[in-house]
Amino acid sequence: MKISLLQQMYKDVLGGIPLAKESHHYSSLLNLSVEQPPGDESWHQLHLPPPAGGSRSHQDPAVSGEVVPAADDLSNSFANMSSSFCPREVMLLQLTLINMMVAKAEAQEVESSTRQKYCEIFALLLKEAKIDSKLIWLLHPNDRLLSHMASQSLASLVHFQLKEENALNVTWLSFSVNALLAFPGTAPLGGCLWTLTALIKETLKEAGLPKAGVLKKLLAPLDAVLEGFYNAILFHHFDSHHYASPYSEATNNLISFVDLLEALLASRTELEIPLRCHRMLFLKVSYVLNLISSSVPYVIKKKLILLLKKCVLHKSREDARSGSVSLQTLPLSEDMLALSNAVLQVVNLPWLNQIPLDDKSSHFGSSEPVPGDDTLGGSDQTVLRALSLVLLKALECKIHHSAAKAEIKGDFERSMSQLLVFWRSHLQPSPQSHPAVHHCEWLSLIFIEQDDDMWEAAKALLLIYLKLDRLRHATADDLSQKEEDSWNFLTHAGGYNPHCIFLFFLEKIAFDSTVLLDFLISSETCFLEYLVRYLKLLGREWHNFVDVCNHFATKQGVFPSVASAEPPLAEKQSRVTEQSLRNAPFGAEPPAPMSLASPGCSGFTAERGANDAAGRNESDSLRGAESAARPGSLRSLVSYDSSGDSEVESEGEEGLVNTKRVLLNNGGEMRRRETGCSDKDGKWDSCTPEVVPLKEEGSRPSSCWTCTTPLDNIIPLRIMLYKSTRCLEELQKAVSRLQRRNLFPYNPTALLKLLSYVEKMSKTVNPQ
Repeated sequence: MKISLLQQMYKDVLGGIPLAKESHHYSSLLNLSVEQPPGDESWHQLHLPPPAGGSRSHQDPAVSGEVVPAADDLSNSFANMSSSFCPREVMLLQLTLINMMVAKAEAQEVESSTRQKYCEIFALLLKEAKIDSKLIWLLHPNDRLLSHMASQSLASLVHFQLKEENALNVTWLSFSVNALLAFPGTAPLGGCLWTLTALIKETLKEAGLPKAGVLKKLLAPLDAVLEGFYNAILFHHFDSHHYASPYSEATNNLISFVDLLEALLASRTELEIPLRCHRMLFLKVSYVLNLISSSVPYVIKKKLILLLKKCVLHKSREDARSGSVSLQTLPLSEDMLALSNAVLQVVNLPWLNQIPLDDKSSHFGSSEPVPGDDTLGGSDQTVLRALSLVLLKALECKIHHSAAKAEIKGDFERSMSQLLVFWRSHLQPSPQSHPAVHHCEWLSLIFIEQDDDMWEAAKALLLIYLKLDRLRHATADDLSQKEEDSWNFLTHAGGYNPHCIFLFFLEKIAFDSTVLLDFLISSETCFLEYLVRYLKLLGREWHNFVDVCNHFATKQGVFPSVASAEPPLAEKQSRVTEQSLRNAPFGAEPPAPMSLASPGCSGFTAERGANDAAGRNESDSLRGAESAARPGSLRSLVSYDSSGDSEVESEGEEGLVNTKRVLLNNGGEMRRRETGCSDKDGKWDSCTPEVVPLKEEGSRPSSCWTCTTPLDNIIPLRIMLYKSTRCLEELQKAVSRLQRRNLFPYNPTALLKLLSYVEKMSKTVNPQ
């Protein structure tokens, strides 16, 4: 009889039909039949009444072999199920109804009378039926589906009570405090952590709710308890057999705690003055770093590393929205510095090598790569990028707060040398390609598939460069040319020369200005901040930029490649390399000259003899460079030319090669079809369309896939300069066009002024 009434109630709630009977009737239907023996303090056993007409026992479906439908399937089929329900299935229906009613009671589109009816039912359930206590008893881990549904219902009711009555549920609070203090006891810790995480997330999603007040009321009573639990769980002995399986209860509790830390980090932005539970991750990050290097399952290590990445990218609410200074700024700055110091103290090459990145990359639908897919070194690229970004941002923060040049220089060179060796060990080129990679190219190789992380990393290195350059000029008013050359050489050797990094990135995107425009318009990256800072630097260091452009096309081995070293010898070799670089002038040959890029790349190619260069006409070469600068395959996210404005702006489009990349089905082989000009015997001649293979099966693609000329052909001295400045000029025209049409999302006046100066400077080198 009860099940048929529940089914009818489910139909009414689902269809938005008002509940006609008294609230007591519906609260009695939703009251859970959980029997707790008097004085029983065990969290492990749930007592359910026997089903009518049978003695069906309750046990974990994974043990019994019973197929349990998912929550969504239950919601869709409850109304059509027969009346032969066991107590467990009745409970699942009741919990589903509670979740549905809470969601509708908080929905503004539902009629106020219906919402009021639901609120009366909830008040009866909480005050008379003590449903919060019964939901807590369902949080045991023996039945994961019941536990999950009970956690959802408990979080929904506690949040609803906090929102409507501005009161925190005392029963839930007492349970949470006892469960956290009892670790590693027998309390259902996973359900406690999951419920608290869900409450924080629900509060953050509320649009019209005073989030700061609600979060403070929710977290203040748990502040000291959470900090103590943080110390206890991260000091726990994780090498025991309880954490051997990624599916164990202990592992599940730890994963739930990492999710809670992530929610606490997100909620920190809403409070003017953060609580201790918001700061503990920053102030005691060494516990997390020790846990990452322990023998816990890889999934926990990955979640913790990604959490650290969110920490180093965290900004206060005012910084993120308006750039103003608030009470959040001081503690956040202190916390970031504490986190950075701990990271730089713990994270070294031996620590990095303890992270098992190999063979952990994920693939769609399986753990194995598709045949012919050439993953970079077989490493988990997500974790590799996150670890790299954590270290780079820690270096940026530490250097920003340091004033001593010797301290900054030593910490930075040591960390960067270890990071470069770490990158090389996890991004090995294939045997068919040249093993030498220029130091400044590693950044684009590592981060090219994640543009938001890439620009954060590039901005960090740019800020480090600017700080070191300021300290360098502060200690000496007039630097000699030898000192300038030595400084430039060291920036390349350390992998942080901003001009080289920017040019390698432009090379990777085939000098396509629409890609830069996409980044400028997107709010998901810090590219605007990076570009403005870089263009200001470019105006001051134009001659350095021109020199780097020239080196891309002239001499082999001017800049050093990463020294091949095994991890035990890495630090020793890095010290030797640093010492040799300090004593070497900018233009000197390193001890072991290597190419700055992989073979087949149009930049940094070997210098040819004068006989080959003499047959090349420079103006024709520049036109050829222009034809290779913009493949049609790199399409922007938005078609910026498709506007109602009838203005025709085809300037700069003539002579561009029509390049189309075609993905063939034979093992993922990449080819492109080109029409335009080609270089034959030192002369530029017209050619018919032909298919040029970009990647052979089983080989790693070149670091520059936009090559249009063979390695044996010399690239003229000014081709890289022409391509890069032409790309920035096209960007300036595109931004100006969008601004005139009121289509640009913000005022780009300052940016256009910087781009105009670059155009002015480029014309002095590239006269039309």
